Formats: sequence, structure tokens, C-alpha cells
Amino acid sequence: MHSVYFDSATSSIHVTDEKAIRALWEMGFFGKGSLSRSEPSWLEREKKKRGLAGQKTSEEITRKRREERREMKLERARKEQEAIMQQLKVEAANGNPVAQQQLANGTPVTVNGPADTSTTPQTNGPAHKEAASQPDMGLTTEEDVSDPKQPTPNGTKTVRFSPVVEKKEIPKAEYASTNHQLMNEVDSFEETLTNEEHLQLSNEETFFLAYGLGAVQVFDDASGSVIPTRSLLNLFAQHSTFPSSADSAILEPDNQFLVSYVAYHHFRSLGWIVRSGVKFGVDYLLYNRGPVFAHAEFALLVLPSYEHLFWSATAERRERIAKKQDRSWWWLHGVNRVQAHVMKTLVLCFVDIPPPSESFSTNNIGEILRQYKVREMIIKRWTPNRARD
Repeated sequence: MHSVYFDSATSSIHVTDEKAIRALWEMGFFGKGSLSRSEPSWLEREKKKRGLAGQKTSEEITRKRREERREMKLERARKEQEAIMQQLKVEAANGNPVAQQQLANGTPVTVNGPADTSTTPQTNGPAHKEAASQPDMGLTTEEDVSDPKQPTPNGTKTVRFSPVVEKKEIPKAEYASTNHQLMNEVDSFEETLTNEEHLQLSNEETFFLAYGLGAVQVFDDASGSVIPTRSLLNLFAQHSTFPSSADSAILEPDNQFLVSYVAYHHFRSLGWIVRSGVKFGVDYLLYNRGPVFAHAEFALLVLPSYEHLFWSATAERRERIAKKQDRSWWWLHGVNRVQAHVMKTLVLCFVDIPPPSESFSTNNIGEILRQYKVREMIIKRWTPNRARD
């Protein structure tokens, strides 16, 4: 069982032990590094930066994959342009006047990048026109000006570049001492380099690890005592809003933490890797295997649903529920548009809120969670030009 610490000032959970950090990440991709985008890899990145031995980090692997995808796209575009030029030549040979005109004008291949080595430069694009419109800077070579002291006809200065580059030689003794000093600095860096990164857990992740798996015990950062699992439910419910609410013996059925945790527990129990979706404007992201293997397939919005007759029994309750569910179609359209742009499927997760009962005052966690029901609905963006037969 791993030890984690709750900080009431920031309403956050921290893991400082390196073995616990690695175990929690590898056992289900829980939490994120405080100095990293996702996987805690600050130490390896720092070693790379200082020239020390280090493993490949997830950021470096992602960067390499992006470069490979970029090269693949450039190569594909180059082949497409070559096919177009070949087709133009065939059509020009068959007497097509449009193709002959394009070949006569020297239609260039417009693929740019390192993979584009066989194409001719574009001389009629916006970059060329902008460069041509710039005034002459008067930089000439030795062949253009016979005497650099003589002014040019248009009054601009001239610069003569020397073809000879002087080479500075470093004595072997000085080089050896410098190399020895650098090696000593590397050794001192390696000795003093400590891992300054810790793992941050969300309240839902912490409660799932403590209650659902029994893998962690939560310590109060102020008193240093262990917080019981039953007390964690009330504690996280209080800190689900900012500022935190007052301590109450009775939980509200539609408490923000309860509704969010029900959805988190539901999908974790089904085998999904559930991560925060704040980057894409949703509550959660659902991964099939994990963030290190592939991108998330689904983006999850958690919405409380007040279908029970208790919530519509009085006008006061109906008014309160209407304020909580006040969302426009434009909001939903905006969220769905973002998910379509990042190639994710939007899932609306409706959590049916039960009426208040005695179980919410007894802190019987199993009995409380048993009263909730979860329904999912997938929404896809319809584009007319792609949906035509």
C-alpha cells in the first residue's frame, strides 16, 4: 500500500515516493507529473539536458513520431505532385493546350520541406514577391566591386566577404585540462541531481485507489494522520467546489464530487483508462490501453440527470434543478466541434441522481453508490458534404 498526502490549502493529492510514483503510473496511468505533461519524466529530461545518461522520455518518443508523420506526409505530397507533372506531360504530348501552357510556364511543384529535393524553386509565390519588393541592401561580393572604398552609383554601402576563414588552434594541454574540468562538472551534477518532481492525483483517482482498489492510504499533510476511507468521501465532497464548503454530516445526492466519481468508477470498472479532459473542454478522456500507446478515442461529458419524481415534486425544486441544467445548444455544439477537430467521439454520460435517503448520512459508501445509474449517449458531428450518397 502506497502513501499519498492531502493538502487542504490546494485541495490536491501528492505522491512523493519515487517507487510509489512509478507503481501508480504503471499499474493504471494514475496521476500526472508536476513538472511534466503527463508521465512523470522530469528527471530523465534533466539528465538529457545536462548530458548525463538517461532513458528516452515519452516527450521525445512523441516528437520523433510527429517528425516521422511529417516526413511521410511530405513524401506523399511529393509523389502526388510528380504524378500530376507526369500526367501534364502525357496530356501535353496528346495536344492538350492547357497542359502545354502549364509546362511552358514552368509550373513548379509546391511541396516544401526536407523531403522535397527534386522540385524546382517557386518563383512566383508570395514569399518571392515579398523578397523582390524589399530594397537592395547593397551586399556585393569581391567580383562586383573593384574598390570597396569607392561609393556605388546609388550611394549604398558595399561589403566584401573574405573567402579565407581563420582557424584557431587550441593547445593540447589546454584542451586536456578543459575536458577534465567538464568531466568533473558532469560527475558533480550527477551526484547533486535529485528528482524534484512529484505525482499529482485527482480526488476521483485517489478515492478510487483507496476505496475501489485499496492501493493507497491518504495522510493529512497538516496533522500527519491517516484519513479513513469513509472520511475521504466527505472530505472530497467538501473540496469539490471553490471555496470549499462547510463540513456537513449529510451529503447532497447531486454533490459535484459524487456525480463525477460515479462516472469515473463506472468506466474504470469497465476497463477504460480514464484521464482528465480539461485540455479539450470535457470532463474525462477514455483510453483503450493508455496515453503512451494511442490517443484517447472518446471524450466524456458528465451530466447530472434528475429523472426521479422527487426532483419535480415542488416548484422550488424544479427551479433549482433548471438552474443547474441551464446549458444551451450552442455550448453543446461548440464542445462537439472541438472533439470532431481532434478526432474524438463525444460521449454524454448521464448520471441519474437519486432522492435523498438515510444512507447519505451513514457514510455507507457501497450503499450510496448503488443508488446511482449511468447512461451513455454518443453524439457525432454531421457534415452534409460527407453524408451525401
